[in-house]
Amino acid sequence: MASAGKATLPKRILIIVENLPVPFDRRVWNEATTLVNAGYEVSVICPVGHGASARREVIDGVHIYRHPVIEARNMYFYFVEYAVALFWEFLLAWRVLFERGFDTIHACNPPDLIFLVGGFFKIFLGKKFVFDHHDINPELFEAKFGKRNLLYRVVTALERLTFAISDISIATNNSYRSIAIERGRMDPARVFVVRSGPNLERLRIVAPTPSLRKGRTFCVGYVGVLGAQEGIDYLLAAARHIVYDLKRNDVQFCIAGGGPELERLKALAVELGVDDYVTFAGRVPDEQLLRILNTADVCVNSDEFNPMNDKSTMNKIMEYMALAKPIVQFDLTEGRYTAQEASLYARPNDPVDFASKILDLLGDPERRRRLGEFGRDRVINQLAWPHEAPKLLKAYAALFDQTLVAKTRSPKLSVASGSDVLTSNVVRRLLTPLVSRK
Repeated sequence: MASAGKATLPKRILIIVENLPVPFDRRVWNEATTLVNAGYEVSVICPVGHGASARREVIDGVHIYRHPVIEARNMYFYFVEYAVALFWEFLLAWRVLFERGFDTIHACNPPDLIFLVGGFFKIFLGKKFVFDHHDINPELFEAKFGKRNLLYRVVTALERLTFAISDISIATNNSYRSIAIERGRMDPARVFVVRSGPNLERLRIVAPTPSLRKGRTFCVGYVGVLGAQEGIDYLLAAARHIVYDLKRNDVQFCIAGGGPELERLKALAVELGVDDYVTFAGRVPDEQLLRILNTADVCVNSDEFNPMNDKSTMNKIMEYMALAKPIVQFDLTEGRYTAQEASLYARPNDPVDFASKILDLLGDPERRRRLGEFGRDRVINQLAWPHEAPKLLKAYAALFDQTLVAKTRSPKLSVASGSDVLTSNVVRRLLTPLVSRK
């Protein structure tokens, strides 16, 4: 295998992801199958989930090991959720090691705790560690809980330690790359940007399903996890403004996705009097998801403006674009970079302006067509996964090029052996956020 240098056997990768099962985590699945197709042997440890309940499975050459999961409902239950997940990840990592072996642990956050598993195997067995940076957890903590307390500083410390032991880091966009270099203090040569490009084989344009409109003229679609930071409250407030303040009864909103806020949001829709205008489809299989998105006249991303969402690339935006759907979203840095002219941008966290932008597009079919065509063209020619797959393989080629790693690794962060890992530099980096005050 070319990327493995002089090695005669294929390199073996163990991917660990905690927040979604595969193959439903689309980024992880694209990465896993890309590596398999390039000649690597890939195993994945992930939680069980709806439609992914088999504890041991092989799909498209990827060996999947799933474990039970406890979903936290508040800050304190996250300790239980993470403890259970770490127990299973560590146990299954040993199982993979004995059954199939691995040379590298590829850790996908959140949370920034998988370094405890990767660090153990790196220190004592010489395995490599790759950090696939999906979420910026300090900002995610602040978005969920609205505070910078001791736990916030602990989360920041865990992020720094994860970066400290990483052989390479994979960032989903340039904002995340800057965080790895500036806050994580990684050598820029060891940080690779691999965006979460959509898979066009999965995202197919199909005929609309009129019944999803519930007898109304227009359909507004949303897909995504229903969590505290996704801003669905703003979307429901926009729906109320459209229905009651603007006296429009011709728009049906269809929200696809599950998450910890689902039941609360259903209750909020009833409270706002828009439950008849909003369909909560829950987590749906791909075929149903495609029917919803292809039926939508406009797709929306209501993620609120906060430090996390402003720097994060949302997969849903590229999925909308892949299906040639015009978009309305709040004006966020990475959201604007991704969509460009495929979207209208509402004032951050302003549901009235959000509603106005939705109605602007619903009232202008030619503009909808133009924005949709721009988005699909941008995905096909710039953002789709085939454009990102070579970047992932380049990162792995660098990982296994011992000369390159030796040249680019910062000496004070080197973790060559168990005796090196607890150097004063690494300890200082871990403890700094706990004792500093802003």
